[in-house]
Amino acid sequence: MPELVPLKRALLSVSDKTGLIDLGRALSDRGVEILSTGGSAKALRDAGIEVRDVSDATGFPEMMDGRVKTLHPAIHGGLLALRDDPDHAQAMQDHSIGAIDLLVVNLYPFEATVARGADYAEAVENIDIGGPAMIRAGAKNHDYVSVVVDVEDYDALLTELSQNDGQTRRSFRQTLAQRAYARTAAYDAAVSSWFAGALDDPAPRRRAVAGTLKQTMRYGENPHQAAAFYTDGSDRPGVATAVQHQGKELSYNNINDTDAAFELISEFRDHKPTCVIVKHANPCGVAQADTLAQAYASAFDCDRTSAFGGIVALNRALDEETAKAITGIFTEVVIAPGANDAAREIFAQKKNLRLLTTGGLADPTVGGLLWKQVSGGYLVQDRDTGRMSEDALKVVTKVAPTKDQMVDLLFAWTVAKHVKSNAIVYAKDSATVGVGAGQMSRVDSTRIAARKAQDMAEALGLDVPRTKGSAVASDAFFPFPDGLMAVAEAGATAVIQPGGSVRDEEVIAAANDAGLAMVFTGQRHFRH
Repeated sequence: MPELVPLKRALLSVSDKTGLIDLGRALSDRGVEILSTGGSAKALRDAGIEVRDVSDATGFPEMMDGRVKTLHPAIHGGLLALRDDPDHAQAMQDHSIGAIDLLVVNLYPFEATVARGADYAEAVENIDIGGPAMIRAGAKNHDYVSVVVDVEDYDALLTELSQNDGQTRRSFRQTLAQRAYARTAAYDAAVSSWFAGALDDPAPRRRAVAGTLKQTMRYGENPHQAAAFYTDGSDRPGVATAVQHQGKELSYNNINDTDAAFELISEFRDHKPTCVIVKHANPCGVAQADTLAQAYASAFDCDRTSAFGGIVALNRALDEETAKAITGIFTEVVIAPGANDAAREIFAQKKNLRLLTTGGLADPTVGGLLWKQVSGGYLVQDRDTGRMSEDALKVVTKVAPTKDQMVDLLFAWTVAKHVKSNAIVYAKDSATVGVGAGQMSRVDSTRIAARKAQDMAEALGLDVPRTKGSAVASDAFFPFPDGLMAVAEAGATAVIQPGGSVRDEEVIAAANDAGLAMVFTGQRHFRH
């Protein structure tokens, strides 16, 4: 196990030609012999860099439309040979196999090909075979071989050679080997996931997930927990793809809460100006209005206490008036599709306030997989893309909702989808006026939401809480009439819930006795 290995011979075969010429020239200037294939060899040769074709080393031309070019003992022997093993050395001599000290490979762009909507045949053709085989071979033999799979490691390689007189350290080769295996694993995960989708198989025997490091963090949910943020390569707008314009690095909790806020605001991407305020991954205020500033003010008035230190999400570009309002209290993060110059100037005065822009909102109707780790395994499910329209609702009480009540019912239902179960949301005039989240009893969530509304009424100097005349959404059915009675006591006049309880008839009867209008969705929105 040598500590230092001199770099004398390299194989460069890349799909992404970024930085290839500079790397090739730097290696050539060091006297490194360069082997290459196809387009990589042509690009290097066109730049005046001396290159030997892999076909010269193997004695076989590239064939079968390039499918077979590096799958040969002259290549894999050069990557896998143990240089200090007499038998290996003799085999290399007997078969004229030259050692390969550096392998630089990036793979066919399978992920990008699938992302742009390629058909089945084109996707299959972009599954790389020779590349992963070489990467795995070279990485296994990292005692002697350096394997580079990421363009961003080119400079690190050249620095390593400069600092060690044209040699690489074992620790450096080990780091490259880890990255190499992670890359092939991610590649295989992308291919296997695509196959599962192509076969319409929701539960394949094995699933793989991969990510690319975006950010290391000072800590996780708590200071004693290590944490990092990985991206999955998706182009879905959100916190992972957003541009951060100012403020400190996002923390673990910031990212979690900002994602919750953004997923909820995306439900309103085709609506009038809307604001979402989130605290601890639950919305504490959501409102729509004619302007963003008005929407923010209304959302803020749902629960001003919880809004302090919260996350704000907007469905329009941040403007000057809204920026002024938001900076009136301490806010951790603001995420929006964009922000105008005047708004950014105002935010610049609050250096710790993070501003993220996404360029757009996510499409809430587009699915995907959600992963949750449990002890000994993972739970995997589809993203909750369930939505509700007025036509799909079933009126189950003697009194039907009015037009205004129906608007508030659907608004509350949309918000409840993003509140931790047991979830209760009171809404009036397209704004939340009370939110109860995460309680073990649904009736407790109902009462907590009403109590918050009462507290805000006192803070705002209102004679009665805004739950009076409100609409209420429950993410799952009321198992007993007690929760419904608590809703009525808070002054609500209309209810939306999934239905489906064995006591539905009792709950409906209680609603009729209280003069409530109630509709069933036939769909629930548990969120844990």
